[in-house]
Amino acid sequence: MLNTKVPPGPIENKWTQYKAKAKLINPSNRRKYKVIVVGTGLAGSSIAASLSELGFQVDVFTFHESPRRAHSVAAQGGINAAKDYKNDGDSVWRMFYDTVKGGDFRSREANVYRMAECSLALIDQAVAQGVPFAREYSGYLSNRSFGGVQVSRTFYARGQTGQQLLQGAYQALIRQSEVGQVKLHVRHEMLDLIVEEGKAKGVISRNLDNGSLEAHRADAVVLASGGYGKIYYLSTLAMNCNATAIWRAHLKGAYFAAPSWTQFHPTSLPQMGDYQSKLTLMSESLRNDGRIWVPLKAGDTREPNTIPESERDYYLERKYPSYGNLAPRDISSRAAKEQIDKGHGVGPLKNAVYLDFKDAIEREGKEVIKKRYGNLFDMYKNITGINAYETPMMISPSAHFSMGGLWVDYELMSNLEGLFVLGEANFADHGANRLGANSLLQACVDGYFIAPHTIMNYLAGLTPNTNSPSQAGEMALQACQNRIKKLLEIKGNKTAEEFHKALGKILYQKCGLSREKQQLLEAKEELQALQQQFYQELLIPGNENEINFELEKAGRVEDYLGLAQLIVEDALQREESCGAHFRVEHQTAEGEAKRNDAEFAYVSAWESLPEGKVVLHKENLEFEAIPLTERSYK
Repeated sequence: MLNTKVPPGPIENKWTQYKAKAKLINPSNRRKYKVIVVGTGLAGSSIAASLSELGFQVDVFTFHESPRRAHSVAAQGGINAAKDYKNDGDSVWRMFYDTVKGGDFRSREANVYRMAECSLALIDQAVAQGVPFAREYSGYLSNRSFGGVQVSRTFYARGQTGQQLLQGAYQALIRQSEVGQVKLHVRHEMLDLIVEEGKAKGVISRNLDNGSLEAHRADAVVLASGGYGKIYYLSTLAMNCNATAIWRAHLKGAYFAAPSWTQFHPTSLPQMGDYQSKLTLMSESLRNDGRIWVPLKAGDTREPNTIPESERDYYLERKYPSYGNLAPRDISSRAAKEQIDKGHGVGPLKNAVYLDFKDAIEREGKEVIKKRYGNLFDMYKNITGINAYETPMMISPSAHFSMGGLWVDYELMSNLEGLFVLGEANFADHGANRLGANSLLQACVDGYFIAPHTIMNYLAGLTPNTNSPSQAGEMALQACQNRIKKLLEIKGNKTAEEFHKALGKILYQKCGLSREKQQLLEAKEELQALQQQFYQELLIPGNENEINFELEKAGRVEDYLGLAQLIVEDALQREESCGAHFRVEHQTAEGEAKRNDAEFAYVSAWESLPEGKVVLHKENLEFEAIPLTERSYK
């Protein structure tokens, strides 16, 4: 039975009561404890800086050459907080409700409320760090709307919000590095988790410059390594994003929750050919002023500006009048796919829809739109050669964010004691669909405001680590050496990139925006065959004792092949549609997702056993504050 450790009492008091009763460690004793943090995005940098500021020893690992290269920089549109600066009816409770509803009632209420509650202090923290949020003429911080809400609660720094927030976290991290509280291990990739007597006690890392492997021990391990959307190959994520840290922890006993819940972002640039290895995100904030449409006539090849209003279908405004172009991402992406599948797609491959700013420019002027989204319009022109001030953008859904991740309790600790999982690497806050601008929020509040309390509470019950070598560490180190040797010895004729591309096609076609049983069963067989082919035909040039990008890629694709099979297994067992998980067999007469609360009001938590077997554990979801209702954005 999964123990969520959710405190008793009214939801408004749970976090306050937890902090009041949490165990503490005397400041003079904190330096005796060491915590390992894997990842230097917003979640990783913020928890590392926060713990070291408290006096703990912190070792930080990133495979990048600088912590600032972490993928948090790619988040564009903004970060949510229930400040109600617009006086438009926002509150912590409304934000809590919007997030639970947005996730299609498949998230843990207590965690969601805490995220909304902590959002208030986060904006003040970011401003104090120097994050240059947009401001009104009066000097007040500006807000805009994102999908799935009817208030303006998103704070932003043009289209660079993630980058600016990460600069703030980075400077806090580097300050602690300079005073000796943080030890930075750049160009080091975590390959395995050290587990002793059921507790996480360290990691195995590989130096990507010379190939050396090393065991690092600690009293607790924090994984803040991001999501696994890159498993789909064509995604908005950077090329090096991977699931190795969380997958290796999973194989050591950490449960993997809801792996099939992957979000497809409705506003990315469409694929233009087979030569592409990734897709480009265009911020959801553009949907504040842009109107999404397709030609009414299927197969219409006219230039968009020559198609009259009467021959356009603004399908989101038509289907979801209350929210219009700011319908949630899962709904907006499925609606776009529906139009494309019916032959209304536009662009060279007929795989896109239009995002049109004509009305907004006529209403407010080009300079106003330029101030809001200028860098995004510039990026679009640099990539496509099209001036979006004059011609509608072309956008298309693409794999983006992982709502699934390692299972964690209220303390953000895995079922493996001492293993804490933060940000997108865990499953905790978003349910089956994430609302826009909640990703940066979760990463920040996990690292700045939640985990410092819960990790100290855990460490207070431990005797500090002696840092002496352990048998578990030596065994994990040897296992990593054997794994690398095995991959290098295959000497086939296909690169890891080729296998990754084949894997992505299977998932996109049979476990993507829509899923159905027969296709999932086919995907299961195809993935097993692809995995066998990988171990027979993989080619890795070079050796392990040098910079070897092909070896790095091979290890990550090997882990993706295992995770992909779990994704399909999870999608198969969930005989309902909820959020981003859309089973064709389970939809309403209007084509909307149809939940089955009687049988599936739970979060799946998978345990992997030897020889590839998996066991399903269930965290039953209880809705005490918000009653289960049909999710509607009509």
